[in-house]
Amino acid sequence: MDLPMSLPYLQLTAPSWPLETETVSPAAMEERPTWEPEAWGSPGGWLAPREARAGPSLSSVLNELPSAATLRYRGPGVLPWGASEEEEEDGERRLQTMAEVAQQELEEPVPSRELPWPMQARRTHRKSHARDQVAQGSGSRASNCALKFRRLKEKTKEGLHTLQPWAWTLKRIGGQFGAGTESYFSLLRFLLLLNVLASVIKACMTLLPTWLEGTLPGPPGSDTSSPCGFYNPSPQGLVTFPTHLLNLLSGEGFLEWSPLFYGFYPPRAHLAITYLCSVFVIGLLYLLFILHRSVSGLKQTLVAESGALTSYSHRVFTAWDFGLCGDVHVRLRQRNILYELQVELEEAVVRRQAAVRTLGQQARVWSVRILLNLLVIALLGAAFYGIYWATGATVELQETPSVQQMPLLKLLVDYLPSIFISGVNFLLPPVFKLIAPLEGYTRSHQIAFILLRTVFLRLASLLVLLFSLWNQITCGGKAEAEECKTCGYNYKELPCWETRLGQEMYKLLLFDLLTGVAVMLLIQFPRKLLCGLCPGALGRVVGTQEFQVPDEVLGLIYAQTVVWVGSFFCPLLPLLNTAKFLLLFYFKKFTLFSTCSPASRTFRASTANFFFPLVLLLGLAISAVPVLYSIFLIPPSKLCGPFQGQSSIWAQIPESISNLPQTVQNFLFFLGTQAFAVPLLLISSILMAYTLALANSYGRLVSELKRQIETEAQNKVFLAQRAVALSSATGALRPP
Repeated sequence: MDLPMSLPYLQLTAPSWPLETETVSPAAMEERPTWEPEAWGSPGGWLAPREARAGPSLSSVLNELPSAATLRYRGPGVLPWGASEEEEEDGERRLQTMAEVAQQELEEPVPSRELPWPMQARRTHRKSHARDQVAQGSGSRASNCALKFRRLKEKTKEGLHTLQPWAWTLKRIGGQFGAGTESYFSLLRFLLLLNVLASVIKACMTLLPTWLEGTLPGPPGSDTSSPCGFYNPSPQGLVTFPTHLLNLLSGEGFLEWSPLFYGFYPPRAHLAITYLCSVFVIGLLYLLFILHRSVSGLKQTLVAESGALTSYSHRVFTAWDFGLCGDVHVRLRQRNILYELQVELEEAVVRRQAAVRTLGQQARVWSVRILLNLLVIALLGAAFYGIYWATGATVELQETPSVQQMPLLKLLVDYLPSIFISGVNFLLPPVFKLIAPLEGYTRSHQIAFILLRTVFLRLASLLVLLFSLWNQITCGGKAEAEECKTCGYNYKELPCWETRLGQEMYKLLLFDLLTGVAVMLLIQFPRKLLCGLCPGALGRVVGTQEFQVPDEVLGLIYAQTVVWVGSFFCPLLPLLNTAKFLLLFYFKKFTLFSTCSPASRTFRASTANFFFPLVLLLGLAISAVPVLYSIFLIPPSKLCGPFQGQSSIWAQIPESISNLPQTVQNFLFFLGTQAFAVPLLLISSILMAYTLALANSYGRLVSELKRQIETEAQNKVFLAQRAVALSSATGALRPP
């Protein structure tokens, strides 16, 4: 890959003499004027430089280094050039202590593959380590047992890693399309496994009690004398095959009275408890697994950032040797390094331009930003109003005779909210991408604004749909309204409102899958064919497709949020989402390798491992609001579901607790008192404060490493320039 000409220090790579990457004092460098060939564990494998020529002394050159102009702390035991003799003695003692510690670390067996050395040096180290083991003999029995146990532990971890589904596929994707694309498929696998777990829990706590406690009652008839009207979901008369197909797409007819939806389950005490407890158990497991993934992603982000900083100049000056091995991962890493350098340079230019703006220029920039944000707000407002109108108009249009007589039109009306939501989620994110560069921010800020606006659009559109449905169920929150006065909800339009909510989430899930398949078949594949049929620049521009990691990941999070909202009203929705994600994995994999090319601007996997789990947590929190509101505040339907006859869904829990032994009751009521809540809050606060302090310390460490590596990079550039200047002054530099 060609190096960018805007990086002057990259043009000085592969010199005829090696550059040392560690920082040492001038005294130590004068005492050791030559390089040790054993530094890489390769005797004779590295050439020593020729004798020093006459000219400026080494101390005078080192005193001109950029790092010598500051007294900034540059690592343990490292002093600025020109330090006093006492400071040098203290520094030598610290260096000696560090050398002893390093020698102890080197004595421990380290796998050759974990050493940041070239391949030849790793092979030499492995052979040398094998010879040392043969010379030392078997050693003590305790050390042998510890070594065997460590090897067994490593093999067990490798075996468990190989048992993960699609492990080799993810490696292949990461090697060919980058770690950012691999993070999307890793998140898809993670959500798939979570849905499998939720499906198993739902089956054990909902389906099994329903079938084991007795025969299932049939649907309620139309001759009921309930003051809340009647509810008869069973179709009457002969049902044709097209009607069955339309019912399959809309969730009505034979599906409405099936284990798929809430209204099917009978009013039994034990079933009601297990039905409600399954929701809290699944939600708690979701929270724990996502928090674990978020913390792991945060650690990976910190390690990746600090590792990138500490090995920055080593990667720039020496990482090109690894590309000779033909390793796809290394070549991709080199491309990512160049891209990150290019991004940093572009952002530095933008910040420099922002620093020299006049007052009039700043006013013009902020005026443009305000106008563009007003445009974004107007687009979002129009999208939300369209969703609200579509949800309200669906009920009115379904009652018209023309819609009832035309099944296809009725299906279109049923899917009207889903069409609006999918439409705005498909059209507005590209508009946000066009608006972001006009605001004059750096590229990292542009990506942040695009992601925030897209996340807000997807999650807020779902909230608008739920708010519109809540307005229909509770008569706009007016309990004294004529439609809601008798039963506490609008029983005339929604006799089983839980099933209606489950049907909406079912249609959203199904329509999202159908939309993804349609985009793949009608847009992506025709573009790829057009690229092959139209050679030249036009074919490349039209046919070139890249896998957009942020959009795809946000689509996954939106789909999972829909499942979280609807799993209470549609218990088998996690099972359907498992099948959907399984199909989606293979569809996306086929699309990726068939129609997409590696992204020109890669997406950092560390950002994906940290930011997207946070958005997933946000989706979980948002989905908990309507579910908890329905459990605690909205009266359950009187004609369907396991909570018939209760004032609220949660009322079943205190009623069941009153039937338990007194000791168990006292313990459960203690969990709700201040004597338990206050210590729990204090412990949580202490843990949170500790976590924040740890995160701040990591941030300071990363900042210090960044400043240190910047100084070291400047030192290398200065030394390279001095070497070129000396070679041009004294003649051509002969190879050593």
